[in-house]
Amino acid sequence: MRHIIFIMTFAAMLIPGNTVAQDKPNPYRMDRSRLNIGAYILQPYARTEQHIKDIADCGIDFMTCVAYDKAMLDLFNKYHIGAIVSGVVPGWWGGDGKNAGMLKDKNPLDAYVQAAAKYKDYPAVWGIDIGDEPSALDFPHYGKVFEKVKELFPANFPYLNLYPNYASVAKNTAEQTVNQLGTKTYQDHIAEYIKHVPADYLCYDFYLYSINVPLAYENLRIVSDACLGSGRSMWIVLQVNSDKEDKWISENGLRFQAYTAMAFGAENIIWGCYTAGWWYNNVLDEKGNKTQQYDKLRHINAEIHRLGEPYMKYRRVRTDFVSFQGTKWLEGVKQNSLSTLTNSVVTDLHATDHAPLVVGSMISRRGNGDSALFVCAADDPYEEHPATHTLTFKADGRRISATGPGGLVQVKVGTDGTYSIDIDSNQGVLIEAVVY
Repeated sequence: MRHIIFIMTFAAMLIPGNTVAQDKPNPYRMDRSRLNIGAYILQPYARTEQHIKDIADCGIDFMTCVAYDKAMLDLFNKYHIGAIVSGVVPGWWGGDGKNAGMLKDKNPLDAYVQAAAKYKDYPAVWGIDIGDEPSALDFPHYGKVFEKVKELFPANFPYLNLYPNYASVAKNTAEQTVNQLGTKTYQDHIAEYIKHVPADYLCYDFYLYSINVPLAYENLRIVSDACLGSGRSMWIVLQVNSDKEDKWISENGLRFQAYTAMAFGAENIIWGCYTAGWWYNNVLDEKGNKTQQYDKLRHINAEIHRLGEPYMKYRRVRTDFVSFQGTKWLEGVKQNSLSTLTNSVVTDLHATDHAPLVVGSMISRRGNGDSALFVCAADDPYEEHPATHTLTFKADGRRISATGPGGLVQVKVGTDGTYSIDIDSNQGVLIEAVVY
């Protein structure tokens, strides 16, 4: 969702970007072998050198939906921050769906050719923003746009973000939802994107604390399985700001969003918003000063990067809900809960107090037989009853280690060979099972 007020002070510019296989080194500027963290919007009042340094110190790897501002990009380059720039090629936002199916007429391919003729590449630019939340009626033309932008800007990748499963506004009628999506169901919407748009990633936004947990899980399920089936990387836009002026997302709220997404295999996590873009309580206020969200986000981004290093050695193949029976968190989710998880690697994985867990099963990208589990303790998304839980499981013939938000985690082994690991509510832990 974008309700962005831009003060555009930029010349036309872009960076070329061809898509690449997920498991191979990236030939363009975003290193896709690592888990990258982005954020939306950098207004002119937050583009001093100290502001840019603060972005890097916050653990943000790239900024999304920013103007082409040469002075800003020089500083991005200095502090190793990437940019996905808007305004280089014709923009598009699906909005309430009234313009669905009009992309081809309003943004013909010649308009992208003309934009490319004015463009000068710059090292800090990673991607070109080609639109936000389009209708499925526009996916066939977006497929052509995607290919054309790759051709015209070979050092950059085209960036396209999709609707969540509640469409672009929280309060809408069933008719609006169909008009926005351009399909009868959200699953159909994602299938049409996969069919027509030749990207090697799928990015969508979901603002959990403005909607609800079950819809977030169902959205993750649909998109992650579509990515698995099509060999794409899943990128997700999450919420650090609020749709209510008196509401501030907590540090654990950030954890819950990030770690449930990682349990479904997210490889890019993007936060909205760093400066004014939409809603309230962004990371910086309207004068460019840090709000309470800055230190929260800095802490969480450091955790994500710490976990991301071992996490990206693996790729997600399945996600399970464990011990969700009796909770309200799976209402409307088209996947049942397990009492415990047993797969080819572990036996009887669960929390001793039967706290609900979201568990992503992963395999090594190297194909060497190593496996991993990414576990999120998903018992307390609204911080009503925070607790510490103990995970237990067995894993014969494997060397077990674990990494949590703070680094290596102690793994205890009982006399019967049962492993146990402590994990706090909303926390994530990567359990690696390496073949001897």
